[in-house]
Amino acid sequence: MNRALIGKAIAAAFAACLAATGAQAATQITLKSAKTTSSYYMMMVQLAEMMKTASKGAIIPTVEESQGSVQNVKESFVRPGNFLFTSPPSLIASAREGKKPFEGQAHDTARALFPVPGITVHFVVRNETGITSIPGLAGHTFVSGGKGTFCEKSVDKALTVLGLAGKVNVEAVELPAASSAMRNAKIDGFATCSSHPTPQLVELATTNELTILSFTDAERAAIIKMNPMYAPLTLPAGTYKGQDKPVATLAMPVGAYGTAKMDDKTAYTITKTFWEWKAKLAADNPWWKGVTKDVVPLLGAKVHPGAAKYYAEIGLKLPDSMK
Repeated sequence: MNRALIGKAIAAAFAACLAATGAQAATQITLKSAKTTSSYYMMMVQLAEMMKTASKGAIIPTVEESQGSVQNVKESFVRPGNFLFTSPPSLIASAREGKKPFEGQAHDTARALFPVPGITVHFVVRNETGITSIPGLAGHTFVSGGKGTFCEKSVDKALTVLGLAGKVNVEAVELPAASSAMRNAKIDGFATCSSHPTPQLVELATTNELTILSFTDAERAAIIKMNPMYAPLTLPAGTYKGQDKPVATLAMPVGAYGTAKMDDKTAYTITKTFWEWKAKLAADNPWWKGVTKDVVPLLGAKVHPGAAKYYAEIGLKLPDSMK
């Protein structure tokens, strides 16, 4: 073999080595939140695009569809590597204590990264039903959130504390199917727990006349007593087509979590990037505007060491329970 060929072979081998090194340097991360029809899935797509752009391709994100927060938390027990998922803090606490729906599988592996837009409770009904209040649901067919989701369990509990258990004909179906059932008048209403404006209702309201029910102060107080993580929230008029009045409802904080298996560098990078890019995210979707650093202490889990490094750099004090 002559020197020219030897030189080309060495150059090719060196290039292959560099390519392999670059491939190894790329960080894979999986993001999981909710059904593709939900606002939380859209948020994960936004975060994935943010990570890829901000890292100039050094982070390679993959977004997966999920049945909801319960599935997310259960998967976090076993998923390897860099796994990012969303959940209300109350579910994280239940997992840590091995309480419903995590009986017999207590885990304290969730690590807080940053908050995402909170859950907004929507009770929506078809206008032709004539339902104008929460007690008016009695005797009607209602889907209390997506089958097997945190929303379904939470709404069922809310109906109980409001004295409607057994009075509402509750149907258990997948949440995306609820829209079709509403269009075909097979159900009278459904509940969805997602940041507003939620895409499912935006789409449904464009072709159907809907009413989003308001809770009274007493009804909200009863639900908050049941679960203190809830707080009063008002949907401004015009949030959805045909909604010409403010709607009194409730909201709950939601967090983006990693696990103890996520490496510190990745946790630091994505947490720092999130806060530095939050204004850009909010420019595309207004639901990001309400996310503030004040919510971080409410995430109900130990903060990931990588995220803790960033919060220490900006002087954010975290409670001892998160350390």
